Amino acid sequence: MCGRYTDLLTWAQIVDLYEITSGEIAPNDFRTSYNVAPTQWAPIVRRGEKGREAALLRWGLIPAWAKNKSVGYKMINARAEGIASKSSFRSALKSKRCLVIASGFYEWKKLATIKQPYWIGFTDRRSFAFAGLWERWTDRASGEHIETYTIITTEPNGLCAPIHNRMPVILDPADYERWLSAETPPEDLLRPFPVAEMAAYPVSTWVNKPANNDPRCIEPLAAAE
Repeated sequence: MCGRYTDLLTWAQIVDLYEITSGEIAPNDFRTSYNVAPTQWAPIVRRGEKGREAALLRWGLIPAWAKNKSVGYKMINARAEGIASKSSFRSALKSKRCLVIASGFYEWKKLATIKQPYWIGFTDRRSFAFAGLWERWTDRASGEHIETYTIITTEPNGLCAPIHNRMPVILDPADYERWLSAETPPEDLLRPFPVAEMAAYPVSTWVNKPANNDPRCIEPLAAAE
């Protein structure tokens, strides 16, 4: 699974890098994060009426048919395998695909006595995008509207496999438009990203607490101690 990640781009950088034509102004509650955790709000990119738009959504997808929003806690990830047939994700896969902006992600490796966190990303520290899905849910009792998202996961590549048995789907920038706009869901893109340009290293268990949100989260373990 992917249960934590980093998002270190400013809103202006998101607008520039992802060619945003709507949502150019940062929401008042936007902030960069070294430790994005489930139920927190984070930026995604999706198709709008006038092109690509950036928006803040809550992590943990709530299907439109859900009776209450608590189901979102269980849907921070969507397994790529068989995703088109799963009722929780089928509708979003057809028409509500998005890019989840990231600068790296964390996975925990099971050791003898602890789970060791690792930071995983690109060797040049460039930002990238996960393949995501989003939904709009309305509370029938209060009329509250919430937009949420999930991160699609797949089998691990050679770098991630020794650490965890899943990894988030990382999209090549050349595939962004196809993922967002293709009439038929491009499920062929839901595959492990090649290892060549990626890197991973252990970090301090400081990252284990969502409240800890500072550069110490991504420092190599030796430097963080």
